[in-house]
This record gives sequence, structure tokens and C-alpha cells, in this order.
Amino acid sequence: MRIPARRIAPGRAEGVALVHPAPFSFVGGVDLGTGRLLDPASDGPGERVRDRVLAFPHGKGSTVGSYVIYGLAKRGIGPAAIVNERAEAIVAVGAILGGLPMVDGVDVQGLRPGDRVVVDADADEVLLPDVKARPVVSVLLRNRGRVLLVQRSGKVGSFRGRWSAVSGYLEGDEDPRERARQEVREETGIRSARFRHAGRAVLARHEDTIYLVHPFLFDVPSRRVRLDWENVAHRWIRPAEVATFDTVPRLKDVMSSALSLQ
Repeated sequence: MRIPARRIAPGRAEGVALVHPAPFSFVGGVDLGTGRLLDPASDGPGERVRDRVLAFPHGKGSTVGSYVIYGLAKRGIGPAAIVNERAEAIVAVGAILGGLPMVDGVDVQGLRPGDRVVVDADADEVLLPDVKARPVVSVLLRNRGRVLLVQRSGKVGSFRGRWSAVSGYLEGDEDPRERARQEVREETGIRSARFRHAGRAVLARHEDTIYLVHPFLFDVPSRRVRLDWENVAHRWIRPAEVATFDTVPRLKDVMSSALSLQ
């Protein structure tokens, strides 16, 4: 699994992932003397950050956090590398001062504690050697403020019976937008969908597979749908109602990404 990223601090390092699901402060979040995580919200409170790839959405808190990161690195008890969704100055400065490879632009919800991770900031990428990648498109169809959900049939290869957007696998060097248009035609019979927006990719994790989901938003002039064999039912819902359905992994986040900037 190769995940494109943006270099914040140069270098290349490998380690086992330590994932914090919320914004993280190094001031009060890590013991400066031992390098142990103190924040109970993390996936590994009490674990040492030494030689781990520390992943969290973004930093927060006092600018003293930069010096905490630097101090951990100089004592040899700091993380091997840092992965963020969005870098901010506190963590970036600390990583640069401490000589720690750092990248951002990565959806950290796709990582799991214990994953083997290679952070290659110089190549603008994060590698997960033990995780399979399945690139897919997920297409949100919108009509008068409602969006289309389809229920997957028992004949498909994964997530049978769950609700999803119109979706399909990407093969080879296919253009994601063209694949999205094709899936709309095949799964709904709609041929007049109007492209509106391509959202930021979402990493939907299922066991040892990451679905690299490319979200798209199309507007359609009608709610008339002709389902093919892949789906057995459909609903036009308000976006906020998605939480009431048993969906494929991270569909709510995919919808938010597709609807962003709208």
C-alpha cells in the first residue's frame, strides 16, 4: 500500500504505527523523561513512542510542544517519524529541529496500531508493506438535496447487504472520474449525471485491506433508478440520515468529502 503524502521534514524511517485518533499535544501528552504516552484518548496509553511511527490528525496546544519533540529526539526516545493529516507549526518545527521525518496529507484513520509503516518524506509517500490496497470510486448522486444510497446484493464480493454509494474498483491506470461515470450508468441507468466535485481520498480500512476511496459528487435531474445485479434496493436520503444505515466502512466520511466545498 502506497499512500501519497507531503514532505514536512526530510528523511526516511520505518517503524510500527502508534495511532492517536484525535488532535494531539506533546505538552502533557508524552512523558519527557520516558517517552511514554500519557493521553488516555490514544490507542496506546502508556506505550513508548520511541522508534514508533506516531500518527495523529494534527497537533494542538502550547508552542512548548516543539521543544518537547526536540528533547525526545535528542534523548533517543522520540518517535521514528510523524504522520499527520494536516501539519501545523508546533509539530512541524519540533520534527525539523529533532531531525524526524514528517509528512502530512495522510488520512490517519486508515492506519492501525501495529501496522509496519515506512515514512519516506523525501519521496512524498507512506508505505504499508503488509497491507493490500484496493482503489475504488464512490459516487454520491444528488437530487434536490437528497443523495442516493444503494444496498449491496448477495452476489457481490464484499460487504453484502450493506448500504453504500454507487461504487466500483479502479483497474490499472483508469481515470477515476471516467470510472465513476461508468459505474453510475451501469448501476443506476442514469446517463445525464453532471459532475460537481471530486473529494479528498478516504482510507477505509477492513482487516488487512485498505480501500483507497475516491469520492465524487454528481447532480442528477431525476430520482428514477434502474438497479443492476450489484444492488437490491435504493433510498434517497438527507445526508444527515446516513448514520441510521448499516453502511460500508467510512461511508459517512466519504459523503462528507464528496459534499465538501458545496
